[in-house]
Amino acid sequence: MSQPQPPDRLRARSLDPHLSRYAARAEGMTASEVRALFAVASRPEVVSLAGGMPNLAALPLDTLSQQMAAIIAEEGMTALQYGSAHGVPLLREQICDVMALEGVHGHPDDLVVTVGSQMALDLVTRIFCDPGDVILAEGPSYVGALGTFASYQADVRHVAMDEQGLVPAALEEAIAAVRTAGRRVKFLYTIPNFQNPAGVTLAVPRRAEIVDICARNDVLIIEDNPYGLLGFDGQIYPALRSMDRDNVVYLGSFSKTFASGLRVGWALAPHAVREKLVLAAESAALCPPTLNQLVVSRYLATHDWKGQIKSFQSMYRERRDALLSALEQHLPPGCTWTRPDGGFFVWLTVPEGVDTKAMQPRAVTARVAYVPGTGFYADGFGSRQMRLSFCYPPPERITEGVRRLAGVLAEELELLRTFGPSVSRTLSGPQTPSPDTA
Repeated sequence: MSQPQPPDRLRARSLDPHLSRYAARAEGMTASEVRALFAVASRPEVVSLAGGMPNLAALPLDTLSQQMAAIIAEEGMTALQYGSAHGVPLLREQICDVMALEGVHGHPDDLVVTVGSQMALDLVTRIFCDPGDVILAEGPSYVGALGTFASYQADVRHVAMDEQGLVPAALEEAIAAVRTAGRRVKFLYTIPNFQNPAGVTLAVPRRAEIVDICARNDVLIIEDNPYGLLGFDGQIYPALRSMDRDNVVYLGSFSKTFASGLRVGWALAPHAVREKLVLAAESAALCPPTLNQLVVSRYLATHDWKGQIKSFQSMYRERRDALLSALEQHLPPGCTWTRPDGGFFVWLTVPEGVDTKAMQPRAVTARVAYVPGTGFYADGFGSRQMRLSFCYPPPERITEGVRRLAGVLAEELELLRTFGPSVSRTLSGPQTPSPDTA
C-alpha cells in the first residue's frame, strides 16, 4: 500500500510534475524584475520608466529596408545559410574599427560575434565558473548579468560604487576578504561607462588603478560596454581593455547604438580564451544569424554610423534632461538621484522607510512603472532604490510619469508618518504588478 504524500509534495507535483527532474542550477533561474514588468509596462496608459529599450525613431528605416532587400537579392545564398561560430570576417574587422574609438586595438581573429552581448556574458561565465565560484560585481549591477551568474550557481559579491564609479579600495578589500575565506575570485564584472543601473561612469584615473589591482591579484576583468559611445558631451572614455589586453575580456553590442532586435554583440578576448568562446558558442547556437550580421556590416559600410550615434546622443540627452528636471520639480524632499553623463538610466534613492518593491504595485495602479532596486543586487539590498529609464518615452511622457510617481511617493510617505513603516508594507491589495492592477 502506497504511503500518503505530504501536502507540500502534492502541491509541488500539481504545479510542476517535472520538478524532481531539474538540475540543481535551475533553481537559480528566476524571472528578472524587468521581465516581470513587461506585461504592464507595455500598456499605452502606463508611462514606463522601467525597461531600457532603445528608441529607434532616429533610424533611417527606409534605407535599412532597401539594404536588407539588397542583401537577400545579392547575397541570399550566404545570408540565409549556416555560418561560422566565430562570426562573419568582414564584420569582425569593422567591429575592431568601432572599438578603436575607445583605444582598443584588437585583432579580428580574437573577436567572437555573439547573439547580443548577453550571449557573450553567458559564454564567459560558462567557461570560467564552476558552482560556488566567486564573482565580484558593482553594487548595484546589471540584472541580466546577475541572472546569468545565478544560473551557473556563482557566488556574487558586490563592490561599492560612488559618484565616480567602482571604488578601488573597496575592490581590494573584497578580494582580500574572499582570499581570507580560502576562496578565489574568478573575475570582476564591471560596466564602466554610464553604468546600468546606476548611470555613473568610472573616473579615468580609477581605470588604471582598477586594472592594476586586478592584474596584481590575478583577477580577470569582464568589461561590459554597451553604452560607451552614448556620452552626452561627446566624450569617449578609454576602455579598460585598452590598458590591459591580456587580462580583460571586452563585451560590446550594437543593441544600443544601432538596433537591439538584430541581437548582434561580441566578445574580444585573449587568444586562448577566444578559442574556448568559439567552442562554447558552437555548442550553444552553432552560429550567430548570418543575415543579421550582414545587415550590421552593410550599415557600417554604407551609412554614417558615427553621425547616427550623434543623433542618438542628442535624443537621449533631451530625455535625460527631461527626467532630471521633472525629478527636481516633483519629487518630495529626501529623494536623491544620480546625474548620468550618458546611457539610459538614473538611480533614485527614496526616503528612509519606503520600500520600492512593496510600493511598485501601487505605482502601476497609478499608471507608472519603474524597476525596484532589489533586482540589481544578489544579496537583497536596494529596497530604497529604483532604476528609472529615460531612453524610450518622449520628454512630455517622462514628465508625466515622474508626476505620477511623485504622487505615489507622497501617499507612501503620508502613510509612513501616520502609521509607521510596518503598515505601509502590509497594505491590502496586490503585491506584484499585473495587467489587472494598471
